[in-house]
Amino acid sequence: MDILELADKLWTGETDTSQFHPLGAHGDLAEVVDGVAFVPSFANVSALATQDGLVLVDTGSAPLARLVHSSLRGWSDLPLHTAVYSHGHIDHVFGVPVFEEEAAANGWPPPRVVAHQALPARFDRYVMTAGYNETINQRQFQLPGLRWPTEYRYPDETYAERMDLDVGGTRVELHHAKGETDDHTWTWVPDKRVLCSGDLFIWASPNAGNPQKVQRYPLEWAKALREMASLGADVLLPGHGFPVLGAVRVRQALDDTAELLESLVSQTLALMNSGARLDEVLHGVVAPAHLMDRPYLRPVYDEPEFVVRNVWRLYGGWWDGNPAHLHPAPEARLAAEIAALAGGPAVLARRAMELLGGGDTRLRLAGHLAELAALAAPGDTEVADVKAQVFAARAEAATSTMAKGIYAWAARPGTDPA
Repeated sequence: MDILELADKLWTGETDTSQFHPLGAHGDLAEVVDGVAFVPSFANVSALATQDGLVLVDTGSAPLARLVHSSLRGWSDLPLHTAVYSHGHIDHVFGVPVFEEEAAANGWPPPRVVAHQALPARFDRYVMTAGYNETINQRQFQLPGLRWPTEYRYPDETYAERMDLDVGGTRVELHHAKGETDDHTWTWVPDKRVLCSGDLFIWASPNAGNPQKVQRYPLEWAKALREMASLGADVLLPGHGFPVLGAVRVRQALDDTAELLESLVSQTLALMNSGARLDEVLHGVVAPAHLMDRPYLRPVYDEPEFVVRNVWRLYGGWWDGNPAHLHPAPEARLAAEIAALAGGPAVLARRAMELLGGGDTRLRLAGHLAELAALAAPGDTEVADVKAQVFAARAEAATSTMAKGIYAWAARPGTDPA
């Protein structure tokens, strides 16, 4: 498949990201301009050919590292000189060892790895929380066999705010930005007019609210997008998704993404400043419709409602404003009380089934009641079956990978109701 042709069809609306998800590996390597290649993968890899060797922005995930290497070797036989990690997520940082093996076998100098100075601390945290990260990523991607790595290729050099590399006479600018992570780097190659955004642009509503991951920074993210938009890049190569070609399209994609984040932040802060609870904020913030209609901002991975929660957490803390939640009762005890008042867990389960098929609000209520019933009667197979049906329906109705993964996991047989 021609990735550039697909990218154009997505932009014009001939197809959409519900069919070609930005986390999929669609198409083969494409040379986007002379000496610059784009490798579509679960996490994309961008390559720049210089007189001293290749510069890679991101290196791919462990399962696909050799495939990425093979694809690049079909384009260039230059040794890898420098690899830049756009950030420390594991789908971006596990391709270097393949090139190191190659360098050792051929007697080449080993490649260097460059990243932001906050990235090593991320790797340290990943080792410390390996069990947690294994669990949440199994759930998010519905991959029960996923194993979380505990060994990482740390960077050889780090930088604080900006670092300019000279590789074979080609200048490569590294810029730090807080966004999806605190260790993010976006890369600008001025001679080629090529911008590598990392995950600051991913052909989807920004991943600024992931329910199971650490804090994200939407306002700083928007600022970085505005700065990138001002460069006049002709080519945008994202960490996920598809190339964007043409200065007008590049600027529009970046500015629209910034506007979406700015709107979510400003609306959330306005409600917070008025004294609203999180519940009021979640149901009061509305993403601008004209932006959600953009083919590159659909909520197919993350979604605006989750971003609102992250804004609340960033500026307001963990308490949602409900006094009962400050020192809550154990969920199972609360569920048992509610079930007793209702006439038993079966009553809650029956009502949950009645609520299916009646729109988003009824579906949300069904989820509450099914989970309460399961908590109140953890050994009841009929209640468990209702819970499975309700959350399977929630997964079917959801648009984002985040929500689909959590709901589908909840619908699995034997899911612990706690």
